[in-house]
Amino acid sequence: MTHAAYTIPLADIARHLDVAFSGDGNLPIRGLATLKDAKPDQVAFLANRAYLKDLVKTQAGAVLLHPEHSKSCPVPRLEMDNPYLGYAKLSQLFDPLAALDTPGVHPSAVVAKDATLGADVSIQANAVIASGAVLEDRVVVGPGSVVGADSHLGEATRLHANVTVCHGIVVGKRVILHSGCVIGGDGFGFAHDGAGWHKIAQLGGVILGDDVEVGSCSSIDRGALGDTVIGRDVKIDSQVQIAHNVQIGDHSALAGCVGIAGSTSVGKHCMLGGGVGLSGHLTLCDGVQVTGMSLVTNSIHEPGVYSSGTGAMNNRQWRKNAVRFKQLDEIAKRLSRLEKTAVK
Repeated sequence: MTHAAYTIPLADIARHLDVAFSGDGNLPIRGLATLKDAKPDQVAFLANRAYLKDLVKTQAGAVLLHPEHSKSCPVPRLEMDNPYLGYAKLSQLFDPLAALDTPGVHPSAVVAKDATLGADVSIQANAVIASGAVLEDRVVVGPGSVVGADSHLGEATRLHANVTVCHGIVVGKRVILHSGCVIGGDGFGFAHDGAGWHKIAQLGGVILGDDVEVGSCSSIDRGALGDTVIGRDVKIDSQVQIAHNVQIGDHSALAGCVGIAGSTSVGKHCMLGGGVGLSGHLTLCDGVQVTGMSLVTNSIHEPGVYSSGTGAMNNRQWRKNAVRFKQLDEIAKRLSRLEKTAVK
């Protein structure tokens, strides 16, 4: 789909990526598209060999690809070792969102008198900026979003529609918070007296590092005493739950529906697949990858790939395996007795 209301010459696109190109440098490019659907005024990319069949038939104005595939390309080329990274960089040039931002405060927004607004801040319809909040330059607060008392939003941070940043939260630079996410809600803290529950006031906050992105309808709870801390360049998908006092190291990524219980620490450059669950008070070292739908109940001290559970199978086979799983302890005991007998 073509998004841009303007064109960018192919030569300028190549300069933006710092790559060589073939073809007419004055060719006007209006946007990006897939190899299969691209028009002559669009750039496509090839990052997966499965789409080589589409490359030979593409009608794109140019294709971003690895040099090894250049001979199969019937149109002008932009060659780089990591074409998917190139696609990511080009997508920023044609993103229509920035063009929709208008600096200023919408008449329906409510901004406390003692809030501090930097240059070119955009506060959109029905947003609320509470007392003592600080918004640095070029912050965008989308429609219906709330920035709580004494919270601080770093330069060029964007809140999409209906985001809640609670009181006393620190958000770094260039952070993106998608619709429906809540940063700094109360952690799940209660004490039981034998008859009922007594709420523990959550006195900490949340710190989000620079370049963090949080997906829609995700929750990052404030700390019970200290802060919940999300490191730099951490990417969090939609519908993720991060409990109080969790620590996540720089450059880690969490896919959809991950759940992390309280006071667990995740290292740098970790990757948690969709639906992964981490129990509380655990430590995952740097460089850990946990595959989708796994449950982690013990700390991990060596980098690598970890999995639990099994993939889907025929129900009849699964039922048999489930019965055998219950028998494993008895089988292990019988095997141990046989080994001891064999030794004698």
